Amino acid sequence: MVATVVVFTGLPGTGKSTLAEQLARDTGTPAFAGDWLLGAVAPYRVLHHLDRASYLSLYHNLLLTLVTRQLMLGQSAIVDGLLTDELAERWREVAGGYGAELIIVECVCGDVEVHRSRVAGRRRNIPGWHEIDWDHVDRMRAEFAPLTVPRLTVDAVDPLADNLRLVRAELDGRLAR
Repeated sequence: MVATVVVFTGLPGTGKSTLAEQLARDTGTPAFAGDWLLGAVAPYRVLHHLDRASYLSLYHNLLLTLVTRQLMLGQSAIVDGLLTDELAERWREVAGGYGAELIIVECVCGDVEVHRSRVAGRRRNIPGWHEIDWDHVDRMRAEFAPLTVPRLTVDAVDPLADNLRLVRAELDGRLAR
């Protein structure tokens, strides 16, 4: 069986963590979340001294290191994190270097009020990490260009089960090739 890396990306509150966690449970595949990694290093105050580019580099290097280890073992991985086109190409190169498939799932929320309420009601309880507010989502939307790389897009307005079916169909279709 071909190792596969499934990366869920999108703004906070678009369902990427929920989908990543459910897919991990269903498949028994390890899941790695950027927010959990940053929460683990936050008490050491290293994040406060980084500019935006260094922060993103650390974030992706931590995730990519864990995923690379899985691929070295011939195993798949699920990632819950934020991607740009440039970073997606790096992920594709790493996966390809191990003969693995890369599937990018962009999570969106097509209804602004639903999105806003999801962010307002969210309590993730990640040790060492903070909850975000709608202003944070707006800043991220302004800072990150929309993805243009090949990807599956799912909408948080749709039921979780429907979005999970779409992801599983994409995964099954890729592995059938």
